[in-house]
This record gives sequence, C-alpha cells and structure tokens, in this order.
Amino acid sequence: MAEIKSLDDLKSAVGAAAPVQAQAVVRTPVRDKLGRAYATGKRKNAIARVWIKPGSGKVVVNGKTMTEYFARPVLQMILAQPFTIANVVGQFDVMATVKGGGLSGQAGAVKHGVSKALQLYEPALRGALKAAGFLTRDSRVVDRKKYGKRKARRSFQFSKR
Repeated sequence: MAEIKSLDDLKSAVGAAAPVQAQAVVRTPVRDKLGRAYATGKRKNAIARVWIKPGSGKVVVNGKTMTEYFARPVLQMILAQPFTIANVVGQFDVMATVKGGGLSGQAGAVKHGVSKALQLYEPALRGALKAAGFLTRDSRVVDRKKYGKRKARRSFQFSKR
C-alpha cells in the first residue's frame, strides 16, 4: 500500500477505492396465473388473506359484501383508505378471508393486506402507500394477564386493615 503523507494523497486513495453505489431496486409486479395479487395483512390478533384483481370495486370479506360484514361506516372507511391514497377507487375487486380478533382489528388487517397487495400488483403505488404508513404492520396486541394481578398490570386494591 502506498504511503499517505498529505490530504491529497488520502483523497486520491479514497477515490480509487470508492464504494459501489447502491443499486436502485427495480420492483416487478407479482401476480398469479389468474392475474391476482396476494398479500397477508395483520393487526392485533386478526390475520387477513387478501387477493386483488382488476374489476369494478367489489369487496368480498368471508363470503359477504363489505357493507354486510363491516356494518359500521368507520370500518368501511378504513377499508377504502388504501384505494383513495393510491387513486384507484373502483378499479380493483377484493376477495379477503379474515380470522381472529374483533371487527376493528379485522378491518385494519384487511386494510394492511389490501395495501400490500396493491403495491405488489402495481409497484409504482408503493411510495404513496408507504408515505401514508399503510405498509407497516400495527403490532400492538393486548397485554396478557399476569399472575398476582387483577388484569394485565392492575393490582388488587390495597387494604390497610
């Protein structure tokens, strides 16, 4: 190795051994032979398997329509968020099966699954979905009950006498 005695020598040595630039990841669409994209979404204890394909915007969850399965308007709004962020409202049909948790967790799981499936179907949508935070799994789960406690962290009422 050459002797480095000045800053110019150091700059030329570093320039010669410049690190390789990070390659830009080129994402390709992932679809099955039926033209669908598949993803798994999770929230709390709910797990959703979601398939999307081009269509008229029909959403089927566990064999029922979205308005039938998620009766509350808030839950329907949660399911519609990924489509509004990606500007593809009414362009994809969704078929989902959900297990575990309550309705709120299931709606969040379907939203997570739809977001992941959208970015797999059309990689150009990834930036908008990621900026909105829809590709991140909400991992908050209910704390388990500990022994010697009334609930997960709540103690029994103290009695002096």
